[in-house]
Amino acid sequence: MAGRFAPRPTRTTVRGGDVGVPGGVPRQAAGVGLTRTWTPSGPLDLGLVLGPLRRGPADPTFRATPDGSVWRASLTPAGAGTLRVSLRGGVVRGEAWGPGGEWLLEQMPEMLGAADDPGAFEPRHRVVAHARHRRPGLRLTRTGLVLESLIPSVLEQKVTTDEAYRAWRLLVRKYGEPAPGPAPERMYVMPAPRTWALVPSWEWHRAGVDNKRASTILRAVRVAGRLEEAVGMEPGAAQARLELVSGIGPWTSAETVQRSHGAADSVTVGDLHLPGIVGYALAGDREADDSVMLSLLEPYAGQRHRAARLILLSGRTPPRRAPRMRRGDIGRL
Repeated sequence: MAGRFAPRPTRTTVRGGDVGVPGGVPRQAAGVGLTRTWTPSGPLDLGLVLGPLRRGPADPTFRATPDGSVWRASLTPAGAGTLRVSLRGGVVRGEAWGPGGEWLLEQMPEMLGAADDPGAFEPRHRVVAHARHRRPGLRLTRTGLVLESLIPSVLEQKVTTDEAYRAWRLLVRKYGEPAPGPAPERMYVMPAPRTWALVPSWEWHRAGVDNKRASTILRAVRVAGRLEEAVGMEPGAAQARLELVSGIGPWTSAETVQRSHGAADSVTVGDLHLPGIVGYALAGDREADDSVMLSLLEPYAGQRHRAARLILLSGRTPPRRAPRMRRGDIGRL
């Protein structure tokens, strides 16, 4: 029976990029834009592939709809664009609107894992092999966009996910532009770098973003063009360029290139929970630190991020021993 039924999502599997995409026949969206079809070379799970791009259940730039479609609103090099992707009969159909629509359709195969090579991964542990067996449609996305992953990753530094998701939601809805085309209600495109630079200090405060994170984002958008150039670099070199910006460290750069580059080996270090989860799943060591985690992932050199994703998707986590980190809200101060 293993693998016959989809496992129930848990907090950990959601963090691993598991977004439930309801089944069903995709409806034709009103006001059809540019279209493209693409046939993946193997199993493809839209929820797993695109899940890491969603920043919380109310992300204004991401929506999974009951008809089985996934919508994304992005700021591309050509301008704002909305992309709707659906999968039926093993064929992906993409529809796009806005100035950036053509760019999004060109990028669609890589965004859905066309540049990824799942066959290069060889499980070395039972829990990893089992997770891979249950999730054959996992591929690593490559968006080709840096800032749209970098800014929300900075917002997630040293706060709870709920705080970070709230800040992203409030700022994008206030300063972004409505998604082009017949997008679902309340979908927005991320603000342009110039707009981020003009956000007043009190609006960062109201969104619950402290001065350190806000200042990091402001420094990043001032060199937005140089950071976007990192898409053409190897993941390691791209991380090094991102880390030249004060306030961006290995955790943030890894979280970014995992999405922008589809970096299979960029494992996240400096995380509060990941070392303990990996240590517990692979060695029963819930007290593992980064050095232990990297040692345990050494057999997966070249594919360490994929191994960590599969471990998160396995749902095997150490039992909770303490209350969750309390949510703060500096906007009330």
